[in-house]
Amino acid sequence: MQRFKKKSLDNIEKVALKATRFIGSTESLIIHTILFIVSFLLYFFGIPFEEILLVVTTIVSLEAIYLSIFIQMSVNRQSRKLHAVARDVDEIQEDVEEIQKDVDEIQKDVDEIQEDVEEIQEDDENEEKEEKKEDEMLARIEDTLGKLIEEIIELKKQQNTINKK
Repeated sequence: MQRFKKKSLDNIEKVALKATRFIGSTESLIIHTILFIVSFLLYFFGIPFEEILLVVTTIVSLEAIYLSIFIQMSVNRQSRKLHAVARDVDEIQEDVEEIQKDVDEIQKDVDEIQEDVEEIQEDDENEEKEEKKEDEMLARIEDTLGKLIEEIIELKKQQNTINKK
């Protein structure tokens, strides 16, 4: 029953939309103008002017009533659509705010990673300097050891020479 009721309301709204579109058209203006001219020409065919005015006034009044109802239905339909769009815009705004928060967090993470990379680079540079210092020290120690070995060999030769004598 609900589905039938909703479908009939949708059909009535469709009729209302078509009616308001038609009434606002050039064709409607031409048809109404012709009907008014024809209705007043009936006076020349013997119909009393008071009756013509009564019928025309009644028809115009009924048409105005229906037009105002149709127009209000169209306005209500557009209002519902605008509310739906406003809800969608609100949801989109919330999504954009969430995305902005995510972007901010990502930016913060990127900044932290950049700081970590800079620290690692500094550590690497310091390690390279320390390795260079160690290499220099090892080279000096090696050189000193080489000299010491040469002196030891020389001393052994001298001792061997002394022992042989």
